[in-house]
Amino acid sequence: MGNCLDILRNFFCTKNPNVRISLPAVCFVWQIAMIVLFGVFIRYDEESDTGRWLELKKHENITSDVENDFYFRYPSFQDVHVMIFVGFGFLMTFLKRYSFGGVGFNFLIASFGLQWALLMQGWFHSLDHTTGKIYIGVESLINADFCCAGCLIAYGALLGKVSPVQLMVVTLFGITLFAVEEYIILSLLHCRDAGGSMVIHAFGGYYGLAISWVLYRPKLHQSSRLNGSVYHSDMFAMIGTLFLWMYWPSFNSAITDHGDGQHRAAINTYLALASSVLTTVAISSMSKKKGKLDMVHIQNATLAGGVAMGTSAEFMITPYGSLIVGFACGIISTFGYLFVTPFFEKYLKLQDTCGVHNLHALPGMLGGFIGAIVAASASEAVYSKEGLINTFDFEGKFANRTVGTQGGYQAAGTCVSIAFGIVGGACVGLVLRLPIWGDPADDNCFDDEVYWEVPEEEESIHPILEYNNHMVHKHQDISESNFSVEQS
Repeated sequence: MGNCLDILRNFFCTKNPNVRISLPAVCFVWQIAMIVLFGVFIRYDEESDTGRWLELKKHENITSDVENDFYFRYPSFQDVHVMIFVGFGFLMTFLKRYSFGGVGFNFLIASFGLQWALLMQGWFHSLDHTTGKIYIGVESLINADFCCAGCLIAYGALLGKVSPVQLMVVTLFGITLFAVEEYIILSLLHCRDAGGSMVIHAFGGYYGLAISWVLYRPKLHQSSRLNGSVYHSDMFAMIGTLFLWMYWPSFNSAITDHGDGQHRAAINTYLALASSVLTTVAISSMSKKKGKLDMVHIQNATLAGGVAMGTSAEFMITPYGSLIVGFACGIISTFGYLFVTPFFEKYLKLQDTCGVHNLHALPGMLGGFIGAIVAASASEAVYSKEGLINTFDFEGKFANRTVGTQGGYQAAGTCVSIAFGIVGGACVGLVLRLPIWGDPADDNCFDDEVYWEVPEEEESIHPILEYNNHMVHKHQDISESNFSVEQS
């Protein structure tokens, strides 16, 4: 009996990060599954299929190929795609020894996630029941990237503490949960959420936090030497911040209606982001005795305005209203890094590596409720009757919905996204606790060497020797130059 207990204890407690079999198996099997499912279900839509596009041009009397939706949506798709792979990837390179994992695993799960998202979102939103096919175009690619964003946000809470196989599982279930909650919020409740404060940020943030809470590591302090940044890692992370900051107006406006809604979403996001930078810098400076700035705050809290503006970006919130949202969220997010993250780790046993609660979960939740307030206060005097119908899509079975009712549904949608994130994340966390995924030991977290071939560090040269070596080369260059002159 004792031997059996010892075997079970070793099985459940011993960490073996060797993924030589499990990672290739998951990648090969799941990619083959994607090929089969795409072959069965996925087809080009009418604007990307050559025959159907020619028929559409004749039927709609379209005279130029420039009117194809590709030329309207592709610039926004490019921006969103850069945010997913470069912005999110480099933002996660702040850890001193986990840059390969930050960028590389971000690359892996986004590449798998966008394929699974095209299927899941297609089954819920664009399945043609007569043919049984899903028809995709450039807008489908944007929505798939949005779907991936929720899983990448969740990855931020787990950064450095999980294996790539676990991340693939997180993505598989995360995309599935995202598609379901998105369908409930956008289709059944008929909420408006152009930039995804609810369906992307609140869901993704609380999904990752719930998983991290279930996977709590009481001995994570054994890796505390690596749970931090160095000068060059913070600079790389700042590259991610700047890409995200610059392209966030495209993110929030990418799938809005052409015309005034898309135009307004870009303006509102642009202003909210700018405002959040100033308040982040102010609070960061105030928090230190000598007024010095903390790079963690600048890398993250400066983006909170864009997160919170996601839901109400296309609404008539006014330019100064956008500045107020950014102003408040910069303060709230920075205070989160100062006080909430340490509180969570000490009292709630929740280890949030990137602070996704302060950048995504909380600002996303606030953005959802801000959108509810702005929707409920909308009026014909501001929007016009036709503008209200166009902005909130009060047509068909929703034609008789009032703005007050719409505000209530917007608030309900925010609660749905949080519930899906927390409950779904807790369930996925329980699955990930099984000792079969190759996650690192507590004293081996935040280290690329566990899953990557890492080149040896360059030998450090003493500053004086380095200077002397430089001067030797300099004299050699001068003598060579003199020689060439004499020869000439």
